[in-house]
Amino acid sequence: MRRPSTLVEVLLVLALFGCSPWTVWGSSHCKQTNVKEIRPHSVSITEFGAVGDGITLNTKAFQNAIFYLNSFADKGGAKLFVPAGRWLTGSFDLISHLTLWLDKDAVILGSTNFDDWPVIDPLPSYGRGRELPGGRHKSLIFGRNLTDVIITGNNGTIDGQGNFWWSSFWNKTLDYTRPHLVELMNSSGVLISNLTFLNSPFWNIHPVYCSEVTVRKVTILAPLNSPNTDGIDPDSSDKVCIEDCYISTGDDLIAIKSGWDEYGISFGRPSTNIMIRRLVGRTRQSAGIAIGSEMSGGISEVHAENIHFFDSYTAIRIKTSPGRGGYVRNVFISNVTLDNVDIAIRFTGSYGDHPDDSYDPNALPVIKKITIKDVTGEKISRAGLLEGIKGDKFSDICLSNINLKVSSSFPWNCTYVEGYSEMVSPQTCEPLKDAIFPMHCADCYHLSNHLHSASDRNRG
Repeated sequence: MRRPSTLVEVLLVLALFGCSPWTVWGSSHCKQTNVKEIRPHSVSITEFGAVGDGITLNTKAFQNAIFYLNSFADKGGAKLFVPAGRWLTGSFDLISHLTLWLDKDAVILGSTNFDDWPVIDPLPSYGRGRELPGGRHKSLIFGRNLTDVIITGNNGTIDGQGNFWWSSFWNKTLDYTRPHLVELMNSSGVLISNLTFLNSPFWNIHPVYCSEVTVRKVTILAPLNSPNTDGIDPDSSDKVCIEDCYISTGDDLIAIKSGWDEYGISFGRPSTNIMIRRLVGRTRQSAGIAIGSEMSGGISEVHAENIHFFDSYTAIRIKTSPGRGGYVRNVFISNVTLDNVDIAIRFTGSYGDHPDDSYDPNALPVIKKITIKDVTGEKISRAGLLEGIKGDKFSDICLSNINLKVSSSFPWNCTYVEGYSEMVSPQTCEPLKDAIFPMHCADCYHLSNHLHSASDRNRG
C-alpha cells in the first residue's frame, strides 16, 4: 500500500478512518475448521474395487463406497480415503457428514466419455443451461441438500481432463452445458481445502443456493486460453469465505453470481456476506474478481482484501446489463497489488448475453456503494473503464488511496457513473472527483475494522 507522503495526505487518511457513519461489516464466518477431525468410520476407495491405473473406470466404486458410508451419517459421519493413484471416474454424488480425503499422490480423473457425466435439470435461477438451452451435465463431484461436507487432503488433485470438452465447445458440437468439477446445491457447512483442481470442463468450484461455505488453500489451474474455466463461483449463496488460494485459469478467478435475468429475479436468492482474502492469480481472458454478469437475485456485503493479480486482463470488474434487474451494493475491496494488468477497474453496464427473449429490458440493475481503496499497480495499461447504464447511473462509487503506473494517455474513461475519490493517481475522471471527506463519508461503503485486517496479515 502506498504510504501518505505529505501532511495533507496524512490528515486525509486520518479523516477517512474517522468517517464514523460508514458501515462496519466483519468476517466472522471465516472460521477455522478442523479437517483432521476423526470421523467414526473410514474406508478406502480400494475396498470397493477401485483401481488407480488411470484406465479403469471407477464410477461404481465411488458410488458404492458413498452409499455404504451413508449408514454412518447419523453416527458422526464417515471418511472416504483416496490413496495414491490415478482414479478415473464419471460423476458421483456426496452425502452429508462426509469427508472426502485425497492422498498427496492421489488424482481423481474425470472421464473423457460424455456418457459418464449425466444430464440434469437446469438451475431454476438460470432457467436453462448457462451455455445452451435445456439441461446441463452434472459436475464430477456433486451434492444436493447436504450439511457438514469436507473435500480435502494433502494437496491431492482433481483433474477434469477438460481438453475434450473445450474442443467440443470451440467446434460447437456440445448438446448440453459443460459440467463443473465440484457443484454443491442447497447445502451448508461446506469446506473445500488443501487440493489442486486442474483442467475443469467449465467452472471449477460452484456452490449454488448454499450457506456457510469455506474454500481455503486450494490451487486452481487451467490453460489461460481455456474457455469459461472460472475458478470459484459463489452463486446465490451466503456466508462464503475464500482465502489463501492461487488461481490461474481462462476466465474469472472469482465470479460472484445470483441468477440470470427473469429467472434470477423470480428465484430471488441473493449472494451476500462474501469474504475473499489472500488471493493470488492471473487471467488473460477476464477478471481477477468479477461480480456478475448473472446477478439478478442481488449481490451485497462483499469484502475482498490482500489481493495480488499479475499478467492479467482485468483486476476488478462488475458486469451487468439492462434486463438483469437485481443489485450490487456494499462492496469493499482493499489492499490490492497489481502487476502487468491491462485494466485495473472495470464496470460494464451493457454486458448483454440473455437466456432468451423473455427478459424485461426495463429491469435495470442497481449498482451502489462500491468502495475500492489501497491499490498499487505497476505496468497498468488503463486505470479504469467505468461504463454504467444511461438512465441508471452506478452511484456512490468511492475510490481511495490508489496509485497506478499507467501507460495510456487516457487512464480513465467514465460514463453514467457518479461518486467520490481521495488520493487517486493518475487523477480520476470528472464524475468521481468530488472529495469523500467530509461531506460524503456516509455515501461510501466502508469496513472500519482495520485492526482485524492487520491481525490477519500478521498471522499470514
